[in-house]
Amino acid sequence: MPKTILITGATDGIGLLTAKTLAAEGHRVLLHGRSSDKLKAAAQTVGGNPETFRADLSDLDEAAALADAVRARHDRLDVLINNAGVYKTPHPRRADGMDVRFVVNALTPHVLTRRLLPIIPAEGRVVNLSSAAQAPVDVEAMHGKRQLSDMEAYAQSKLAITIWSREMARAHPKGPVFVAVNPGSLLASKMVREGFGMAGNDLAIGADILRRAALSDEFANASGLYFDNDSGHFADPHSAAADRDHAARVKDAIATLTGGGV
Repeated sequence: MPKTILITGATDGIGLLTAKTLAAEGHRVLLHGRSSDKLKAAAQTVGGNPETFRADLSDLDEAAALADAVRARHDRLDVLINNAGVYKTPHPRRADGMDVRFVVNALTPHVLTRRLLPIIPAEGRVVNLSSAAQAPVDVEAMHGKRQLSDMEAYAQSKLAITIWSREMARAHPKGPVFVAVNPGSLLASKMVREGFGMAGNDLAIGADILRRAALSDEFANASGLYFDNDSGHFADPHSAAADRDHAARVKDAIATLTGGGV
């Protein structure tokens, strides 16, 4: 049966290729992007006249508005793929001191997910983009009280989204599925080109695993798990994710910063 699937960060890279793949299989794909022009181009690339939604995910209020816009048009969302992410940016800190990497990579996906939960069925899925780059979270830095390097902020934000994926799975044992996925290291995305100055590996590696996470039976009982596409199987994330005190601090910080718990 065709599914309704929202993909954030769908105007280029893994998000765009995943959207194109899913649309070609007959699914209803909802595209999110930050630029109206890029969204228009992405819709043409994907084909089939997909719906588009513009929002700047460095802003929590715009993430909430994005969820509201989706809910205004749909009473069911089968899959949410929180793909949008940032590694290196000319302006890494917002005016309020918050690090954009934490906001885009971990906080706004949480806002979006919580606000969309009422229309995601028990058999639905939330696929969160993690990374092989993970590091213990400096909660003070998450609150904008300490500045981090690009890699520190990126790796910590990716562990943060992995942690809250596990916490959401614990809080919602009857579903939907919450799974964190490392789509593959150094894929040929804009992030890799601009952040590391290299072409990167085949994007299809990442698009394929996101499609599997969204639809395949192998992920039907994967709630709370982490899939490492570099090794090709479910694996343990960074050991800090298993530290209940650390996970609780991250969970509490996210709740404080987003105005809602898991």
